[in-house]
Amino acid sequence: MSHSMQQPQPPHGGPQQTPQWGGPQQDPQWGGGPSHRADPPANNSRPKTALVLGIIALIVGLIPFVFWIGGILGLIALIVGLSGRSKYGRAANPVGAILGGAGMVFAVVGAVITLQIMSDAVDELDRSVNDASSSVESDSGSLDTDGKKGKGKKGKGKGKGKGGDKGKGGGASGLAAGDTAAYDDDLKVTVSAAKAYTPSEYASGHTPGNKAYQVTVAIENAGQENFDSTLVLADARAGADGVTAEQIFDDKVGAGFDGTILPGKKSTVTYAFDAPADAKELTVEVTPGFSHDAAIWELTL
Repeated sequence: MSHSMQQPQPPHGGPQQTPQWGGPQQDPQWGGGPSHRADPPANNSRPKTALVLGIIALIVGLIPFVFWIGGILGLIALIVGLSGRSKYGRAANPVGAILGGAGMVFAVVGAVITLQIMSDAVDELDRSVNDASSSVESDSGSLDTDGKKGKGKKGKGKGKGKGGDKGKGGGASGLAAGDTAAYDDDLKVTVSAAKAYTPSEYASGHTPGNKAYQVTVAIENAGQENFDSTLVLADARAGADGVTAEQIFDDKVGAGFDGTILPGKKSTVTYAFDAPADAKELTVEVTPGFSHDAAIWELTL
C-alpha cells in the first residue's frame, strides 16, 4: 500500500509561500513592504554658516564707516540660510537667515549714522574756516581809518574805512595818485602817478596803437611781523568803459613783488599797463594778499 506525502495547505484565501531553506522566514505583512523614514542630515553646515555670518553682520552693521561690510555679510547670511532651509527643510535652523536680514537693516542704520557724522564734521570744519577767516580779516586785512593822506572830501579825506567798498577808500572815487592805504597790521601801500612808458622790442602785453603807462607801487611794513610779498597782485582798467589794461612784461617791468619784507622795511616795484590811445584815466587795484582787502587808485593819464 503506497502512501503519498502531502504538504499542508495554507489557510483559505491566504498567499502560498514556498519555504526557503537556509534563510530566515518572514511572516507576510499585508499592505506592502517595510516602511522607510528619512534621517536628519549628518552635516547641516549651511544654517550654521548663516548663523555665524548673521551675528557678525549685526555687530559690524552699526559701526560707522564699516557698515557696508555688515550689509554684505548680512546678505550672504540670508542667502545661505534660505538655501539651507530649501535643502534640509525643517531640519535647518532659520535663525541664521533671520539674523542676516537683521544685519542688513543694521547696515542701513550704520550708513545713516556715518552720514550724520560726516555732515557734522563738514559743518564744524566750515565754522572753523569761517571763524579763522573772519579773525584774520578783522585783525590784519582791513584798512585803517587813518590810512590815507588828506585830499579833501569824497573818500579823499581821512582814510579808507572798513565800511566802504572793497579797496575804494572812504568814498566811491577811490584813492588818488600818491595816496597811501594803511592796514590794521601796519602795512602801507602807495601808488604813484601814471607816466608814459616805452615797451622794449620784445615786450609782451602791448598792442600796437595803444599807449603804455607805468606806475610805481611801494609797500612799507611798519608792523612787527614779516610780510610775504609773493601774493601781491596789481591789476588795472583803462578809460571810461573800464576795459582791462593788460600788464606789460619786458626786461624792465613785470617781475612783480617777491620775497619777504621785514618789519620797518620797504619794497618798491614798477608795473606797466597797456591802455587804449584815447583813455584819460587808469584805475589801479592792488591786493597785498588773501587776508587783505584790495585798495583802488584812480589815476589821470
